[in-house]
Amino acid sequence: MFNRRQLLGAGAALVSTAAWSKTANAGLPEAAIMETAATQPPLHPQSGPDYNPVVTLNGWTLPFRMNNGVKEFHLVAEPVEREVAEGMTAYLWGYNGQSPGPTIEAVEGDRIRIFVTNKLPEHTSVHWHGLILPSGMDGVSGLSHPGIPTGKTFVYEFDLVKSGTFMYHPHADEMVQMAMGMMGMFIVHPKDPNFRRVDRDFLIMLNAFDIDPGMYVPKVMTMLDFSLWGWNSRVFPGIDPLPIGKGERARIRVGNLTMTNHPIHMHGYDFAVTCTDGGWVKPEAQWPEVSIDIPVGAMRAFEFDAIYEGDWAIHCHKSHHTMNAMGHDVPTFVGADKRNLTKKIRNLQPEYMPMGTAGMADMGVMEMELPDNTIPMMTGWGPHGPLEMGGMFSVVKVREGLTPGDYSDPGWYQNPPGTQAYEWTGELPEPRKAADAQTQITPRPGSHNTAG
Repeated sequence: MFNRRQLLGAGAALVSTAAWSKTANAGLPEAAIMETAATQPPLHPQSGPDYNPVVTLNGWTLPFRMNNGVKEFHLVAEPVEREVAEGMTAYLWGYNGQSPGPTIEAVEGDRIRIFVTNKLPEHTSVHWHGLILPSGMDGVSGLSHPGIPTGKTFVYEFDLVKSGTFMYHPHADEMVQMAMGMMGMFIVHPKDPNFRRVDRDFLIMLNAFDIDPGMYVPKVMTMLDFSLWGWNSRVFPGIDPLPIGKGERARIRVGNLTMTNHPIHMHGYDFAVTCTDGGWVKPEAQWPEVSIDIPVGAMRAFEFDAIYEGDWAIHCHKSHHTMNAMGHDVPTFVGADKRNLTKKIRNLQPEYMPMGTAGMADMGVMEMELPDNTIPMMTGWGPHGPLEMGGMFSVVKVREGLTPGDYSDPGWYQNPPGTQAYEWTGELPEPRKAADAQTQITPRPGSHNTAG
């Protein structure tokens, strides 16, 4: 098992590893793996063209070796255990010890060779989503080449003819293998190191799983009613923040291999959409947004100058996608009186806690005993109380004086005096109400809604 320091060392050591031999697996590049679910520092190039490496949120970049001018990588498709958040682990399929797999980074013009070893119980393949390459390297099992049998290693080799943000995933038993978590990102940096260069470059892969409380393996037949919506197979509060130094130029790349679209919204800023999985958007064609919809099977990247200090939420704007362990058959109790019902239930279950009559926010503060291997629907704490979030949610933390290359959590932002909302105890102006007779304040005086 490798930690990050070992990986960086391995990246240098791999350069001197013996050349690949078609008759001996001993010549394969080291199959580096990662145990931790924390965001790892970027893997800076040690030779060749310069580029600013990406930072994969709660992930890492796969080391490579040079072999006669070719960059060689080694992906291992295998069953993995992924900590979704503290208290919950999922049994997934992934690459090199983790789901999603490690990010692959290279440079426009590189020739790359990727060894793919299959340790799954069935055949697999790897499709290089969005990359321009020979037909026989496209990774569609049965069309491009035969599926990679269990225990075998195939080689993909091609030139990187364009820069941009791409993805990789199986095109063999795709429904099952992708539902089990097999996916990753592929970044091709521009040959010109000054082209679209930014100070911080973050990478997020959107994914979704349907895992019941107490269970570990996703339901592969689910089409829409997923229970966990994640970024890089993590859910809030298990998703790391995005620290950015004030004044830095930042890019966030978001790939979507789920079964639905995701409108990603960032607070505190407007931003320019600068790249799709089809390529870079020309400056005159870029458009401003505060939310960008990521279609299924697509990628969008956006950029902004970090000039406003603070802690700024970033999340999917589908409200169910910022919840954990979503149940889809839960009745609505808003406005109901459950007092009599609660007494009856507590005769059988003394620990019963009535919830939902005034909304669901009380779930953020109640500490209820949970089934094994699950997490609360809404959770996480901020500097002023429960955040009442889950799923696809994190925080962009813009700070003055943040050291370049420092991706550690800077803690919570202290709002300067006079810049934070506060309780008002003085006189209030008369509130305006709708004059339309079809609207009214509810519940009306004397009305009483009961349940039980």
